[in-house]
Amino acid sequence: MSSTKYIFISGGVISGLGKGVTSASLGVLLKSRGYKVTAIKCESYLNVDSGTINPIEHGDPFLCNDGLEADMDLGTYERFLDIEVGKKNFLTMGMVYKNVIERERSMGYQGKTVDAIPAIPNEIIDNIKKAGEGYDICLVELGGTAGEYQNIFNYEAARMMKLFHPEDVLHVHITYVPVPEHLGEPKTKPTQLSMRFLNMSGIQPDFLVLRSNQPIDTLRKDKVAVQCNMPKERLILNADLRSIYELPIKFEEQGFDTKVLKLLGLRANPLKFDKWKSLVTTVTSLRKNRVTIAIAGKYIATGDYQLPDAYNSLTHALKHASWGTQVGVDFKFVNTEDIEKQSAQKLLEDVDGIIVPIGWGSRGVEGKISAIEYARENKIPYLGLCFGMQLACVEFARNIVKYQNANSEEVDPHTQYKIIHSIPFDPKYQVIKGEGTSMRLGAFDCEIRKGTLAFEIYSKYKMGKHLKNGNLLVSERHRHRFEFNNEYRKELQKKGMVFSGTSPDDFFVEVIELPKKIHPFFLATQAHPEYKSSPLNPHPFFLEFVSASEKFKKSRK
Repeated sequence: MSSTKYIFISGGVISGLGKGVTSASLGVLLKSRGYKVTAIKCESYLNVDSGTINPIEHGDPFLCNDGLEADMDLGTYERFLDIEVGKKNFLTMGMVYKNVIERERSMGYQGKTVDAIPAIPNEIIDNIKKAGEGYDICLVELGGTAGEYQNIFNYEAARMMKLFHPEDVLHVHITYVPVPEHLGEPKTKPTQLSMRFLNMSGIQPDFLVLRSNQPIDTLRKDKVAVQCNMPKERLILNADLRSIYELPIKFEEQGFDTKVLKLLGLRANPLKFDKWKSLVTTVTSLRKNRVTIAIAGKYIATGDYQLPDAYNSLTHALKHASWGTQVGVDFKFVNTEDIEKQSAQKLLEDVDGIIVPIGWGSRGVEGKISAIEYARENKIPYLGLCFGMQLACVEFARNIVKYQNANSEEVDPHTQYKIIHSIPFDPKYQVIKGEGTSMRLGAFDCEIRKGTLAFEIYSKYKMGKHLKNGNLLVSERHRHRFEFNNEYRKELQKKGMVFSGTSPDDFFVEVIELPKKIHPFFLATQAHPEYKSSPLNPHPFFLEFVSASEKFKKSRK
């Protein structure tokens, strides 16, 4: 085995415990001690990636620079660890089965019988080791919860790595300690049962992280230590905090990182942590000036409950902008199907900025178009992302150019005016996702025209490369199927729409806007700047959008 050390992070009792945040927070501390740290997420579902999963099911898929559509925990890794992650940092059981079957079909097993064990765990281990190549420490997050039958192979891989390389592998298990309202005390039985499930997999963790909505007292901590066969000093407390970015500090206060390094036989180098502490001070400070931002989308609810995780990267990007501008941001999630039933004015009249984000299919589209029209007519700051750019073009074509019933081919294949349409497959630009489906995925260059709002914003924050013609070349991440139809570019331009960003060959429309004399801030991009934003480097589009929303609020008063 290489010199890389591996730390497995598993979870129990309930899903959504924050394994990704725990992994990333420990990673921040280890990186702050001078170690080169990376991470990989191992999921148990059979999807080959997260791109085909409805965001209501697992939250917003995180788009990586290399085109991978992954679990949103990869966004947590990028934001916390300040590293670029991609295909080597994500593994689903669908990927594993696909690789094993393709290898068998190609005689990769040289005629041997291919049994699930050891073939499947070995494939998982191979991928984990590839993720760790060139790094001192690799954090391995196991999706799901201990005891689920879907997780058997991931846990078997974790057990085998510890068995064969005991000095290079650690196991951290996270459980939930509920405090039932009718009892008023923490209950440790779920943790005990979770540990039993883990032990049945052949794993005794080195550390136990106790998640709870309240601090755990010494009495319960002692009980968990005895019942779970865990030294008390290796119990790490993780109660609810004001912000997830506080967690590395709480871990450092308990010596989590130094205890981990000691068990791995690594030096506890001096901690260089001031930048992170400064960030947390900014994050947790109160902001008197506040704006309300509407996120007008269709992935808003599951049953009777709102699901902000469906727009996880977007809400994070807005929080980053809030910290960068010192303007507090309050979210208002607006289901665009509700706009169709009621009205945009009724649902949006109290907001200071409107965002229409990514979306797929026809459900809720007319509500999104109404939200865009309301923002344009009332001069409310508007930021369109991906579908939000496409529908901004459709709205403009309908209401300004007067192309009656203009639409996207995705929504209405029979419309006379296909403002947004499909294009023939070209391997330079697209990848095949499945039968009959091609997409533009990953990072692509965009040329931003000088003299535009987009140019002004990118230049202000020193993003991009200046070209000889005075324009700016930037790179942003993409995740979409349909494109703006260049047949209509001149007509929309005549009526005042500005095409401020295109692909370097001028084929793809990337950024559109309205002149400031028409609208103070109306900007939309085919790309996904939310996936590149981080707490220490907020994306300029969000910084300026939040600032514009504050100005709008003041002007309205």
